[in-house]
Amino acid sequence: MPVYATLIERIWFYAFRVLCGAVLLFLILPILVIIPLSFNEGSLLVYPLTGFSLQWYREFFLAPEWTMALKNSIIVAPGATVIAMTLGTLASIGLTRADFPFKSTLMSILISPMVVPIVIVGVSSYLFFAPLGWTNSYLTLIAVHAALGVPFVIITVSATLQGYNKNLSRAAASLGADPITTFFKVTLPLIASGVTSGGLFAFATSFDEVVVTLFLAGPEQTTLPRQMFGGIRENISPAIAAAATILIVFSVVMLLTLEYLRGKAEKLRTSVPE
Repeated sequence: MPVYATLIERIWFYAFRVLCGAVLLFLILPILVIIPLSFNEGSLLVYPLTGFSLQWYREFFLAPEWTMALKNSIIVAPGATVIAMTLGTLASIGLTRADFPFKSTLMSILISPMVVPIVIVGVSSYLFFAPLGWTNSYLTLIAVHAALGVPFVIITVSATLQGYNKNLSRAAASLGADPITTFFKVTLPLIASGVTSGGLFAFATSFDEVVVTLFLAGPEQTTLPRQMFGGIRENISPAIAAAATILIVFSVVMLLTLEYLRGKAEKLRTSVPE
Protein backbone atom coordinates (compact mmCIF):
# COMPACT_ATOMS: atom_id res chain seq x y z
CA MET A 1 0.00 0.00 0.00
CA PRO A 2 1.48 3.36 -0.99
CA VAL A 3 2.39 5.82 1.77
CA TYR A 4 0.19 8.48 0.21
CA ALA A 5 -2.99 6.36 0.50
CA THR A 6 -5.96 8.09 2.07
CA LEU A 7 -7.77 6.87 5.17
CA ILE A 8 -10.59 5.40 3.05
CA GLU A 9 -8.06 3.55 0.89
CA ARG A 10 -6.31 2.16 3.97
CA ILE A 11 -9.61 0.98 5.44
CA TRP A 12 -10.58 -0.69 2.17
CA PHE A 13 -7.11 -2.27 1.89
CA TYR A 14 -7.50 -4.12 5.17
CA ALA A 15 -11.28 -4.68 4.90
CA PHE A 16 -10.88 -6.31 1.50
CA ARG A 17 -8.34 -8.79 2.86
CA VAL A 18 -10.48 -9.56 5.88
CA LEU A 19 -13.46 -10.14 3.58
CA CYS A 20 -11.43 -12.49 1.33
CA GLY A 21 -10.22 -14.41 4.39
CA ALA A 22 -13.79 -14.72 5.69
CA VAL A 23 -15.03 -16.04 2.34
CA LEU A 24 -12.15 -18.53 2.17
CA LEU A 25 -12.87 -19.68 5.72
CA PHE A 26 -16.58 -20.06 4.88
CA LEU A 27 -15.71 -22.27 1.90
CA ILE A 28 -13.06 -24.42 3.57
CA LEU A 29 -14.47 -24.79 7.10
CA PRO A 30 -17.09 -27.46 6.17
CA ILE A 31 -14.27 -29.49 4.66
CA LEU A 32 -11.99 -29.15 7.66
CA VAL A 33 -14.76 -30.03 10.12
CA ILE A 34 -14.99 -33.58 8.79
CA ILE A 35 -11.32 -34.39 9.46
CA PRO A 36 -11.45 -34.53 13.32
CA LEU A 37 -14.67 -36.55 13.11
CA SER A 38 -12.83 -39.29 11.24
CA PHE A 39 -10.67 -39.82 14.36
CA ASN A 40 -13.61 -39.82 16.78
CA GLU A 41 -13.90 -42.85 19.03
CA GLY A 42 -17.69 -42.69 19.06
CA SER A 43 -19.99 -43.99 16.35
CA LEU A 44 -21.77 -40.68 15.70
CA LEU A 45 -20.63 -37.91 13.37
CA VAL A 46 -21.23 -35.17 15.93
CA TYR A 47 -19.22 -32.89 18.18
CA PRO A 48 -17.86 -32.96 20.84
CA LEU A 49 -15.41 -35.79 20.20
CA THR A 50 -15.48 -38.64 22.69
CA GLY A 51 -11.90 -39.79 22.14
CA PHE A 52 -9.18 -40.50 19.60
CA SER A 53 -9.34 -43.69 17.55
CA LEU A 54 -8.21 -45.08 14.17
CA GLN A 55 -10.97 -47.69 14.08
CA TRP A 56 -12.82 -46.02 11.20
CA TYR A 57 -9.69 -46.02 9.06
CA ARG A 58 -9.25 -49.70 9.85
CA GLU A 59 -12.86 -50.27 8.80
CA PHE A 60 -12.28 -48.33 5.59
CA PHE A 61 -9.26 -50.43 4.62
CA LEU A 62 -10.54 -53.78 5.93
CA ALA A 63 -14.34 -53.85 5.46
CA PRO A 64 -15.26 -55.79 2.28
CA GLU A 65 -17.67 -53.15 0.92
CA TRP A 66 -15.12 -50.36 1.27
CA THR A 67 -12.20 -52.35 -0.13
CA MET A 68 -14.31 -53.41 -3.12
CA ALA A 69 -15.37 -49.80 -3.74
CA LEU A 70 -11.77 -48.59 -3.52
CA LYS A 71 -10.61 -51.35 -5.85
CA ASN A 72 -13.29 -50.44 -8.40
CA SER A 73 -12.33 -46.76 -8.29
CA ILE A 74 -8.69 -47.70 -8.82
CA ILE A 75 -9.73 -49.79 -11.83
CA VAL A 76 -12.11 -47.29 -13.43
CA ALA A 77 -10.35 -43.95 -12.87
CA PRO A 78 -6.90 -44.82 -14.32
CA GLY A 79 -8.47 -46.57 -17.32
CA ALA A 80 -10.69 -43.58 -18.06
CA THR A 81 -7.71 -41.24 -17.59
CA VAL A 82 -5.53 -43.06 -20.11
CA ILE A 83 -8.30 -43.00 -22.73
CA ALA A 84 -9.11 -39.35 -22.04
CA MET A 85 -5.45 -38.30 -22.25
CA THR A 86 -4.95 -40.14 -25.55
CA LEU A 87 -8.10 -38.91 -27.28
CA GLY A 88 -7.94 -35.42 -25.79
CA THR A 89 -4.30 -34.88 -26.82
CA LEU A 90 -4.94 -36.04 -30.38
CA ALA A 91 -8.03 -33.85 -30.64
CA SER A 92 -6.15 -30.83 -29.28
CA ILE A 93 -3.35 -31.21 -31.82
CA GLY A 94 -5.83 -31.54 -34.67
CA LEU A 95 -7.88 -28.53 -33.55
CA THR A 96 -4.81 -26.38 -32.96
CA ARG A 97 -2.89 -27.11 -36.15
CA ALA A 98 -5.67 -27.41 -38.73
CA ASP A 99 -8.15 -24.86 -40.04
CA PHE A 100 -11.38 -26.28 -41.42
CA PRO A 101 -15.08 -25.33 -41.61
CA PHE A 102 -17.14 -25.62 -38.42
CA LYS A 103 -14.01 -25.91 -36.29
CA SER A 104 -15.59 -23.94 -33.43
CA THR A 105 -18.71 -26.10 -33.64
CA LEU A 106 -16.64 -29.26 -33.33
CA MET A 107 -14.77 -27.77 -30.39
CA SER A 108 -18.09 -26.99 -28.68
CA ILE A 109 -19.28 -30.56 -29.21
CA LEU A 110 -16.06 -32.03 -27.78
CA ILE A 111 -16.23 -29.97 -24.59
CA SER A 112 -20.01 -30.31 -24.20
CA PRO A 113 -19.75 -33.12 -21.56
CA MET A 114 -18.22 -30.53 -19.26
CA VAL A 115 -21.18 -28.17 -19.76
CA VAL A 116 -24.15 -30.53 -19.92
CA PRO A 117 -25.64 -31.37 -16.49
CA ILE A 118 -24.22 -34.66 -15.34
CA VAL A 119 -27.65 -36.15 -14.66
CA ILE A 120 -28.49 -35.73 -18.37
CA VAL A 121 -25.29 -37.55 -19.27
CA GLY A 122 -26.22 -40.34 -16.87
CA VAL A 123 -29.77 -40.74 -18.20
CA SER A 124 -28.73 -40.57 -21.86
CA SER A 125 -25.90 -43.05 -21.28
CA TYR A 126 -28.27 -45.47 -19.57
CA LEU A 127 -30.88 -45.16 -22.34
CA PHE A 128 -28.19 -45.83 -24.95
CA PHE A 129 -26.35 -48.72 -23.30
CA ALA A 130 -29.24 -50.48 -21.52
CA PRO A 131 -30.96 -51.79 -24.70
CA LEU A 132 -27.59 -53.14 -25.83
CA GLY A 133 -27.10 -54.96 -22.52
CA TRP A 134 -23.88 -53.04 -21.84
CA THR A 135 -24.73 -51.75 -18.37
CA ASN A 136 -23.16 -53.25 -15.22
CA SER A 137 -19.83 -53.32 -17.06
CA TYR A 138 -16.41 -51.90 -16.26
CA LEU A 139 -15.78 -51.10 -19.92
CA THR A 140 -18.95 -49.05 -20.27
CA LEU A 141 -18.25 -47.16 -17.07
CA ILE A 142 -14.67 -46.44 -18.13
CA ALA A 143 -15.82 -45.27 -21.59
CA VAL A 144 -18.37 -42.80 -20.20
CA HIS A 145 -15.94 -41.53 -17.55
CA ALA A 146 -13.36 -41.04 -20.30
CA ALA A 147 -15.88 -38.97 -22.26
CA LEU A 148 -16.34 -36.80 -19.18
CA GLY A 149 -12.59 -36.31 -18.84
CA VAL A 150 -11.75 -35.57 -22.50
CA PRO A 151 -12.87 -31.89 -22.35
CA PHE A 152 -10.43 -31.16 -19.53
CA VAL A 153 -7.55 -32.67 -21.51
CA ILE A 154 -8.54 -30.74 -24.65
CA ILE A 155 -8.64 -27.42 -22.81
CA THR A 156 -5.33 -27.85 -20.98
CA VAL A 157 -3.41 -29.29 -23.94
CA SER A 158 -4.83 -26.68 -26.33
CA ALA A 159 -3.72 -23.93 -23.95
CA THR A 160 -0.24 -25.47 -23.81
CA LEU A 161 -0.05 -25.74 -27.59
CA GLN A 162 -0.75 -22.03 -27.93
CA GLY A 163 2.77 -21.37 -26.66
CA TYR A 164 4.38 -24.17 -28.66
CA ASN A 165 7.03 -23.04 -31.13
CA LYS A 166 6.17 -24.70 -34.45
CA ASN A 167 9.66 -23.98 -35.76
CA LEU A 168 10.86 -26.87 -33.58
CA SER A 169 8.68 -29.30 -35.54
CA ARG A 170 9.87 -27.81 -38.82
CA ALA A 171 13.47 -28.19 -37.68
CA ALA A 172 12.87 -31.85 -36.79
CA ALA A 173 11.27 -32.46 -40.20
CA SER A 174 14.20 -30.77 -41.96
CA LEU A 175 16.54 -33.19 -40.20
CA GLY A 176 14.61 -36.17 -41.57
CA ALA A 177 12.21 -36.98 -38.71
CA ASP A 178 8.81 -38.30 -39.74
CA PRO A 179 5.64 -36.84 -38.10
CA ILE A 180 5.34 -39.64 -35.53
CA THR A 181 8.98 -39.30 -34.46
CA THR A 182 8.60 -35.52 -34.30
CA PHE A 183 5.56 -35.86 -32.07
CA PHE A 184 7.15 -38.28 -29.58
CA LYS A 185 10.63 -36.72 -29.57
CA VAL A 186 9.83 -33.01 -29.84
CA THR A 187 6.17 -32.08 -29.38
CA LEU A 188 5.13 -34.44 -26.58
CA PRO A 189 8.04 -33.63 -24.22
CA LEU A 190 7.27 -29.90 -24.54
CA ILE A 191 3.54 -30.28 -23.90
CA ALA A 192 3.89 -33.09 -21.35
CA SER A 193 3.00 -30.79 -18.46
CA GLY A 194 -0.28 -29.82 -20.16
CA VAL A 195 -1.09 -33.44 -20.95
CA THR A 196 -0.36 -34.47 -17.38
CA SER A 197 -2.45 -31.61 -15.98
CA GLY A 198 -5.37 -32.60 -18.17
CA GLY A 199 -4.89 -36.20 -17.10
CA LEU A 200 -5.05 -35.21 -13.44
CA PHE A 201 -8.29 -33.32 -14.05
CA ALA A 202 -9.70 -36.32 -15.93
CA PHE A 203 -8.63 -38.66 -13.13
CA ALA A 204 -10.25 -36.44 -10.49
CA THR A 205 -13.45 -36.23 -12.56
CA SER A 206 -13.67 -40.01 -12.89
CA PHE A 207 -12.62 -40.77 -9.33
CA ASP A 208 -15.19 -38.33 -7.90
CA GLU A 209 -18.08 -39.14 -10.27
CA VAL A 210 -21.21 -40.67 -8.74
CA VAL A 211 -24.25 -39.85 -10.92
CA VAL A 212 -23.21 -41.80 -14.02
CA THR A 213 -22.09 -44.65 -11.79
CA LEU A 214 -25.55 -44.80 -10.21
CA PHE A 215 -27.09 -45.27 -13.67
CA LEU A 216 -24.57 -47.63 -15.28
CA ALA A 217 -22.81 -49.61 -12.56
CA GLY A 218 -24.08 -52.71 -10.82
CA PRO A 219 -23.25 -53.89 -7.30
CA GLU A 220 -19.95 -55.35 -8.51
CA GLN A 221 -18.86 -52.00 -10.00
CA THR A 222 -19.65 -49.85 -6.96
CA THR A 223 -17.05 -47.09 -6.77
CA LEU A 224 -15.91 -45.18 -3.71
CA PRO A 225 -18.15 -42.11 -4.25
CA ARG A 226 -21.16 -44.36 -4.81
CA GLN A 227 -20.38 -46.31 -1.64
CA MET A 228 -20.17 -43.05 0.29
CA PHE A 229 -23.43 -41.85 -1.24
CA GLY A 230 -25.17 -45.10 -0.35
CA GLY A 231 -23.76 -44.97 3.18
CA ILE A 232 -25.14 -41.47 3.72
CA ARG A 233 -28.60 -42.56 2.58
CA GLU A 234 -28.81 -45.84 4.48
CA ASN A 235 -26.57 -45.82 7.54
CA ILE A 236 -24.25 -42.93 8.36
CA SER A 237 -20.99 -44.46 9.53
CA PRO A 238 -17.87 -42.55 10.64
CA ALA A 239 -16.03 -44.63 8.06
CA ILE A 240 -17.49 -42.14 5.57
CA ALA A 241 -15.57 -39.41 7.39
CA ALA A 242 -12.39 -41.46 7.10
CA ALA A 243 -12.99 -41.92 3.37
CA ALA A 244 -13.69 -38.20 2.99
CA THR A 245 -10.47 -37.32 4.83
CA ILE A 246 -8.45 -39.57 2.54
CA LEU A 247 -10.06 -37.94 -0.49
CA ILE A 248 -9.29 -34.48 0.90
CA VAL A 249 -5.61 -35.38 1.31
CA PHE A 250 -5.64 -36.86 -2.19
CA SER A 251 -7.16 -33.66 -3.62
CA VAL A 252 -4.56 -31.48 -1.89
CA VAL A 253 -1.76 -33.61 -3.33
CA MET A 254 -3.31 -33.25 -6.79
CA LEU A 255 -3.56 -29.47 -6.44
CA LEU A 256 0.08 -29.24 -5.38
CA THR A 257 1.06 -31.44 -8.33
CA LEU A 258 -0.91 -29.24 -10.74
CA GLU A 259 0.77 -26.12 -9.37
CA TYR A 260 4.18 -27.76 -9.76
CA LEU A 261 3.39 -28.73 -13.35
CA ARG A 262 2.12 -25.23 -14.10
CA GLY A 263 5.35 -23.70 -12.84
CA LYS A 264 7.41 -26.24 -14.75
CA ALA A 265 5.48 -25.54 -17.96
CA GLU A 266 5.95 -21.80 -17.55
CA LYS A 267 9.66 -22.23 -16.96
CA LEU A 268 9.98 -24.51 -19.98
CA ARG A 269 8.02 -22.12 -22.17
CA THR A 270 10.17 -19.13 -21.28
CA SER A 271 13.40 -21.11 -21.71
CA VAL A 272 12.61 -22.21 -25.30
CA PRO A 273 13.98 -19.68 -27.81
CA GLU A 274 11.46 -18.08 -30.16
